Amino acid sequence: MKNIKLNKTLPIIVFLIAFFGCTNLEEEILDESLTGTGQAEIVSGSIAPVYGILRSGVWLHTVNFGLQEVASDEGILPYRGGTDWYDGGKFIAVHQHLMTPSNSLVGDSWTYITLCLSRAVIAAERLSVEAENGNTRAQDAYYEMVAMKAYLNMLALDNWGLVFKKERSDETSEILRGQNAIDYIESELLSVVDIINNDKGPGRLSRDAVKALLARLYLNAAVYRDPYGTPDFRKEDMDKVIQYTSDIIAGPYSLSAEYFDLFSDDNHSNPEIIFSLDQRGILETEHQRWAYWSISGDQVPRPEFPNTRGTDAVAATPDFYQTWVDAYGNVDPADADARFFKENTIIPDELKDLTGITPGNDSDHYYCVAAEDFEIDRGILRGVIWGPRKDEGGNILTCDDGTVRIYPVINKRTSGANLTYVDHTLRVDFTNEGSLHNTGYRFSKYQYSHTAPNCCSYSSVDLVLIRLGEIYLMRAEAKLRNGDNAGALDDVNTLRTSRNARPEQSPAALTNMDLDILFRESGFELYWEGFRRNYQIRFGKYEDTWTGKTDSDVNKRLFPIPQRAVDGASSEEGFLVQNPGY
Repeated sequence: MKNIKLNKTLPIIVFLIAFFGCTNLEEEILDESLTGTGQAEIVSGSIAPVYGILRSGVWLHTVNFGLQEVASDEGILPYRGGTDWYDGGKFIAVHQHLMTPSNSLVGDSWTYITLCLSRAVIAAERLSVEAENGNTRAQDAYYEMVAMKAYLNMLALDNWGLVFKKERSDETSEILRGQNAIDYIESELLSVVDIINNDKGPGRLSRDAVKALLARLYLNAAVYRDPYGTPDFRKEDMDKVIQYTSDIIAGPYSLSAEYFDLFSDDNHSNPEIIFSLDQRGILETEHQRWAYWSISGDQVPRPEFPNTRGTDAVAATPDFYQTWVDAYGNVDPADADARFFKENTIIPDELKDLTGITPGNDSDHYYCVAAEDFEIDRGILRGVIWGPRKDEGGNILTCDDGTVRIYPVINKRTSGANLTYVDHTLRVDFTNEGSLHNTGYRFSKYQYSHTAPNCCSYSSVDLVLIRLGEIYLMRAEAKLRNGDNAGALDDVNTLRTSRNARPEQSPAALTNMDLDILFRESGFELYWEGFRRNYQIRFGKYEDTWTGKTDSDVNKRLFPIPQRAVDGASSEEGFLVQNPGY
């Protein structure tokens, strides 16, 4: 593919600002690995803005995270009750694979990925100069920013089939596609993999994180070479996946016995996590939107903070839920697999039966718990949910000893005058009935942080981007594509049986392995982490039909390049060519 150069005189749009405009690098981030004075302060001032926008921009729920979730068969976001979450139809269009170049979910993802990439370019440039001038702290940070550029370009390659080659802020950029793009990302990662430090903790890119990115690159290389064809998985690529994942597995990490500890307060120290977005600073920009986005807007998840809530957005498609049912047959997946559900809201037996109980007669149908001890259930939420209740003044109702009353949660958003309880149903779709606020099973994978006083901010839960569970799945897939079914089975069973903190729910070992089973297992392990679309494309399932989606156009494997970017580059003929099908 011909490399296309970007002229600095192109019109100023967000895309071009990302590569030519001035970027303010003075952005606050609190992390003991990024603070200090003198040489250390120059380093932190260079890299903090990159990590900052990666957290509060790229991986915001309504940016790249949402784009990956609702484009797949995992998540669906209807127009809730005809009042909430329509947002110009962007989520519906992406889910149906009917998005256009003006879709703002796609456009916002482009904006933040390219902006973050521009910050990484500037940071790398500054740190390179510092290292040449004798700043010993700057050298490894420079390697870190090289790896960050590669990571962000992988996101762009995955979304739009292109990468941006740019080494210095005063240079023109090249757009690379196909094998040229793969080669560039590979060269960037290989240039630092053996020299970047491995002792920074999970909040910053390390040697093992770079190895994980190389494994991802080689695993997806067949798709990146020919995004619209049938992937050709080459043995040499799979061998490299096995090499790098084996290096990581032999290292200091261990699989978390309690699956949901990976996504809870204090997860920064969880030994399974390799790279995460550090949220220990208790800052307003440290968000818990992955926790709040799916759960009921009538739920109060942290009763010590009455303003906490959910928002009734994305739900699990019935199709994704069915994969669990198909796997476990007559056994409820909540009983069969500790990754599916963890019961935290322990309802007394005498209160479980709601026959004849309604919001109009349930004033005494509650139990008491200390506010700080209350936790909503985790995993995939089904049926009637329980939680705190407020009086007419907005105060949490309490028991005589000051603890909090826990009731069935009232569905105030949809019930109207005839109040009912929030009852999450399997059915969720784009019809009027299927898009009510209560419809759809909900993802409750991330904990509502004990430091967060509102819906969205001041979380202490790191957002996990690379962890050992994914590493095992990548190695299993590479082994399977190389014909080593037994080795793949061993890796998947190691992963499944490691989730044994609740032995009665620990997934049993499997007896056989093929690509369909491995794809299913990836969904069980990695749901609500932004992986599903990538896996569907690689496993040849992205053109399938699921709830609300029938489009089977292979061109939809890539998203459209935002129209504003194409228009802004129109003065340079052939620079930014729209992807096929748009």
